[in-house]
Amino acid sequence: MPNLKYKMTKFRSIFWHRRDLRIEDNIGLFEASKNSKTLVGVYILDPNLLNLNKTTSEAKNWFLGESLLELQSNWESRGSRLLILNGDPIKLISKLANLIKAECIYWNKNIEPYEINRDKQITNQLLKEKRKVYTFLDQLIVNPVNIKTNNEEPYKVYGPFYRKWIDNINRTNLLENSLIQVPSTPAKISDLDEREISSLKNSDINYCITRKSQVVYDLISSNRFNNSNLCPCKPGESNSIKQLNFFIHSGIINSYNQARDIPSLESTSTLSAALSLGTISCRAVWNGAQISKKIATDEYQTNSIDIWIKELAWREFYQNALFNFPELEKGPYRKKWFNFPWGNRTDWFEAWENGFTGIPIIDASMRQLKNSGWMHNRCRMIVASFLVKDLLIDWRWGESFFMKNLVDGDLASNNGGWQWSASSGMDPKPLRIFNPFRQASKFDENGTYIRKWIPELSHISTSDLLSGEIISSERKGYPKPIINHKIQTSTFKELYSSIN
Repeated sequence: MPNLKYKMTKFRSIFWHRRDLRIEDNIGLFEASKNSKTLVGVYILDPNLLNLNKTTSEAKNWFLGESLLELQSNWESRGSRLLILNGDPIKLISKLANLIKAECIYWNKNIEPYEINRDKQITNQLLKEKRKVYTFLDQLIVNPVNIKTNNEEPYKVYGPFYRKWIDNINRTNLLENSLIQVPSTPAKISDLDEREISSLKNSDINYCITRKSQVVYDLISSNRFNNSNLCPCKPGESNSIKQLNFFIHSGIINSYNQARDIPSLESTSTLSAALSLGTISCRAVWNGAQISKKIATDEYQTNSIDIWIKELAWREFYQNALFNFPELEKGPYRKKWFNFPWGNRTDWFEAWENGFTGIPIIDASMRQLKNSGWMHNRCRMIVASFLVKDLLIDWRWGESFFMKNLVDGDLASNNGGWQWSASSGMDPKPLRIFNPFRQASKFDENGTYIRKWIPELSHISTSDLLSGEIISSERKGYPKPIINHKIQTSTFKELYSSIN
């Protein structure tokens, strides 16, 4: 966190929310509120980040819209307001600053290539206008610039990255009880004065000054995601805190190591969307894990909590990878994969995306995604391996499809996960292949998950359900397998050898 020096006079300021949709435990907002005479919040619906054909989903827009409504209410409860604009941030931030005569603009930095480039342009514009810009790292526990090898190179393998990550946390910014210090936003934030409000009312963005912005309601009402009851990720700061507390105090975290791979169980935190859009902070989940360790009663529980902490580290590993290697957004880390002779059969891809491959565990997973906006992590690995190594379809097709459907779609984590599954990323085991039938037998041994999402197969015996060997008369419209796993993976290995 930068060491800011201010004159005695406090300034009129703007805080720009991005992937930090919460009013508490927000580093940039804390600094802005501490050092501002008046402070107004702003969120900008950036068309480049809301393009359903590229970067986000109906489920994620639902989560975003509902979270923004709560955030507006939280700003109002502190005495100020959150303005919600729709358009190009490069133009709107400058325009808003001019209208309300804001001297300072604060925000928390992001690490995605588009956002880094956009923020550079906005910063240059604001500095030309003689305004002050203050940025902070809030999205990650450890700054990527602080996690380097002994040769000052970014880590390319998770194991050594994790050890350095833990070491960095243990050496910096920790209290005696191992909890990371959390910044607290003041209970009172000074709002704009009447002159500034009048300037907004007389401008062409006056629709944004209402504390219940019509822009957000339009986003929600135009959204076609109608299955929020099926989505385990709940929007808003308050729901995120409730989810974390439930995960900790219900004891789910204590059995995480054993239960995390069972998709039919409520065995994960389901905080992925909250972390992606920042309705909860990475510090809060770290502290939650530390609190759990202090009340754990045996080594088994402690080990489970440590496994969950490693999942947090995976998130930061992928964020670090994208920050240091922005080219990952466009293609594989292992360059030889540019030459892989993909089959890319569109009929097979359509069967995969709609959950009609004839392989129950694959289809159950894809139907969960299509209907709920979320998929269990074990299932994400299974369907990704199947798409690439059974169907021989470019992993980037799957990566894009996930972003169009996931409530927790995050460029770094999604890209990292797909490249891990495809063997094109920073992975020392390039030929990892998941057998979908073995995966089903191991992690859905009673067929509970499959039956939930493929109800037309609820009458099938468990052994046939897991093996996929269902006789035609029992299928009731469910398709035969579109491929033979053994044959397809053998073909994949041959093709892989050809690009070495």
